[in-house]
Amino acid sequence: MATQQNERKGSMSGAGQSATETAKEFASKAGNQAKDVASTVQQKAGDAASFVGQKAEDAAGAVGQRMQSAAGSIRRSGPQEGMLGNASSVLASTLENAGRELQEHGLSGVADDLTNMIRRHPVPSILIGIGVGFLLARTMTK
Repeated sequence: MATQQNERKGSMSGAGQSATETAKEFASKAGNQAKDVASTVQQKAGDAASFVGQKAEDAAGAVGQRMQSAAGSIRRSGPQEGMLGNASSVLASTLENAGRELQEHGLSGVADDLTNMIRRHPVPSILIGIGVGFLLARTMTK
């Protein structure tokens, strides 16, 4: 009888080890599949971000072209003499330069230029930020 009990314990012990090994194998496969899914999701998210970034750069180029077109319209239809003539000329030149910058360098170039300007002039940049924040707060509370 003792021999039969030892045999039963041995067969149960073998079944327990087999179940443990099966569970470990299943967990390993599940972990690998989860890693594969996460890698695929990460790659798809990167592709989507790249696509959106490219579309934003393309849109910036189109906006730059429209800005240059608007500058030409201002030059043609605006006053040519006097104070208003000078103001329209300056406005047209500024629009044309900004449009050219957007077309040539895109949004990343504009962001780099803005970053460099803030580094060169930190105090005026902070004051401008505070002023813009104040104006936004006033418009939001009304």
